[in-house]
Amino acid sequence: MISKKAKEEFVEEIARELEQADMIIVADYRGLNVSSVTDLRRRLKAEQCHYRVVKNTLTKLACRKIGLEKLEPYFEGPTAIAYTAADPVGAARVILEFSREHEALSLKGGLLSGQLLAPAQIKELGEIPPREVLLARVCGGFQAPMAGLANVLQGNIRKLVYALDAVRRLKETA
Repeated sequence: MISKKAKEEFVEEIARELEQADMIIVADYRGLNVSSVTDLRRRLKAEQCHYRVVKNTLTKLACRKIGLEKLEPYFEGPTAIAYTAADPVGAARVILEFSREHEALSLKGGLLSGQLLAPAQIKELGEIPPREVLLARVCGGFQAPMAGLANVLQGNIRKLVYALDAVRRLKETA
């Protein structure tokens, strides 16, 4: 049995942590064993994301305290939350990959910058390529016109070289 003071401290702590989070994902962890949960925590920690199994009633109180009443319907049954103030895409990607490997983890919903997210939206967020890939695509987009221009300019020089080579062959055979 948890004392009233311990419950109040938990509500304060979880409210403080959720208030700082940009992304909150609520999931049902029923069916995951301890080693799986430990693996998920390790992966999320690499993305600067926290994972906690929570008591629904106390978490609802914390949500009310900071104005996140939108999340309350998700706190039914066994509930865990993942939250981060860092990269929300990285956290969603880890959750998505893990839920593909372990079907026992099911997404209930989430919150991103104050907007409710359905499980499908969290999956879409998790499918966004990593930052490095997006930066490489942008660089490729900048490079493509320049490479095209260089190719076009080389085309004229190439044609001149072919023409001069043809003149040289004609002179050699003549």
